[in-house]
Amino acid sequence: MSPLPSVYLPRFSDARDIDEFVATLTRFENGEISSEDFRRYRLTRGVYGQRQEGAQMIRVKLPQGVAAPAALEALATVADRWGHGFGSVTTRQNLQFHFVQMADAEAAMRVLDAGGVTTREACGNTVRNVTCCPFAGVHAKATFDVAPYGEAITRFLLRAEWANSLPRKFKIALSCGPKDCAFGAINDVGLVGRVVDGRRGFRMTVAGGLSTTPENAVLFFDFVPVEDILDAVEAVVRIFDRHGNRENKHRARLKYVARKMGREKFHAALVEEYAAVKARGGTALDLAVVEPAPVAPPSDDAPDADASHPRGPGYLAWRAANTFTQDQPGYTAVTARLALGHVTAHQLRELARICVQYGEGSMRTTLDQNLALRFVPHRKLPALHAELDALGLAKPGASTVSDVTTCPGAESCNLAVTASRQVGAAITARLEGDAALADAVAAAKTTVIKVSGCPNSCGQHHIADIGWHGAVRKVDDRSAPVYQLHLGGGFDEQGARFGRQVIKIPARRVDEAVARLLVAYTNDRAEGEAPSAYFARLTNEAATKLLGDLAVIDATTPDEVFLDIGEERSFKVAIGAGECAA
Repeated sequence: MSPLPSVYLPRFSDARDIDEFVATLTRFENGEISSEDFRRYRLTRGVYGQRQEGAQMIRVKLPQGVAAPAALEALATVADRWGHGFGSVTTRQNLQFHFVQMADAEAAMRVLDAGGVTTREACGNTVRNVTCCPFAGVHAKATFDVAPYGEAITRFLLRAEWANSLPRKFKIALSCGPKDCAFGAINDVGLVGRVVDGRRGFRMTVAGGLSTTPENAVLFFDFVPVEDILDAVEAVVRIFDRHGNRENKHRARLKYVARKMGREKFHAALVEEYAAVKARGGTALDLAVVEPAPVAPPSDDAPDADASHPRGPGYLAWRAANTFTQDQPGYTAVTARLALGHVTAHQLRELARICVQYGEGSMRTTLDQNLALRFVPHRKLPALHAELDALGLAKPGASTVSDVTTCPGAESCNLAVTASRQVGAAITARLEGDAALADAVAAAKTTVIKVSGCPNSCGQHHIADIGWHGAVRKVDDRSAPVYQLHLGGGFDEQGARFGRQVIKIPARRVDEAVARLLVAYTNDRAEGEAPSAYFARLTNEAATKLLGDLAVIDATTPDEVFLDIGEERSFKVAIGAGECAA
């Protein structure tokens, strides 16, 4: 039985970071530094330019996705005052706010600092947020709780000058089981918890990534003991710093270093650098979170007003879809489903109370843009459901086919071609609102759907059973928003599997394409065949035959097909200067 954690309130912020940001902004405004120098600097402080003139996106770093009550309160205040009332959970477990004015950046950062939250190294050529399976330590199949080691890595790298002036961004993920639940195989460093001869450690892979040229990570260590993990991570970062391409940012990620050097030479360089780190003395592992002793399960007959709380409408469906029994007897883990990752200021404030009243004292963001609450006593589930339902957070179907992952798309991103959020919403609405699809949706509920507004894969379309990325198609003198279908991506014990490009479908027909694919799975699957296996084997020819008529755009096509979803004006590609590679 894994232990019940004591309430832990992590703090990663430092007010001196904000003082420095203000001083640097003042220097820029006084003409003492160039706009390019300031741009590079502000990105390292989580301030990212948007498509809209003068508007900024502020990204908040939530290591391992953990948000304590004080952090939730601070996030709510920023959302209320400067973020149009909401924040967005990302696929790296951050929370970001859009449409913030530069003049308000300092005030927002001060509020975040009061809650222990930092924006430092949330963007730019830095070590980005260290991600972790939100159910590490509570899932029965978890090898061990990897989150404390993720925090140790975060604190080791945060504000380390040698680690945060890199050729390009650098990503780390920790998984707690062999199926790589945190997608380590698409990260620069992927760590999967293992126990060998009674010792804890990690299987360590390196140089994975997505974007327009996805790459599966390669093995560095089959087993590295936990006490050596900081040294191993340092070795990889230093190799990247030394060999990464600083001239061409579009070929600067670690995966390009590995490609250029070749696998054997690359691995030899890592081994040599690891030995050098060790020879310099290395860094001792200092766990910021010490696992407490196991505790007894909650008593079902303990006096508790929640125990007799009536089960509200939808309770059983919610419990079946959005909860699972933890490894710790008597406790349940709960997922609160967000609509495309959006969470309002009011919801954040209420969650600050709920996570203390019902759970372990913190919330966790998930890699599929939801929220997780752990260590909920079984008897409190009806009352918790009522609380979440009142907030609009008790919708069943978390992490199922209708729970679509998307990037922000053309709503705010300079690089986006299409409005990916709108397509994600249209898919969800179709799958949940079309009664004729009910059987297919139920049968294919484990299907993963991800959408990006451009080929860069911020929505991770490459690793979805059904993935889409935004593009444009010219028909005479008109432009139509379309989506490239990627079929058969996913994850297994061997790492990432990248979807095959099949066909381009107009934006307003994507929901119909998804519906047909799910019906095809329901009708054509082999006995016991999972959606992931079916879409991996469905040939491009068969998929094109199924969807071909939807791809047709010509002079007779209705005008609405030339409009992006949610738009009434003619579609126009408006790609600006992105800051992803600044």
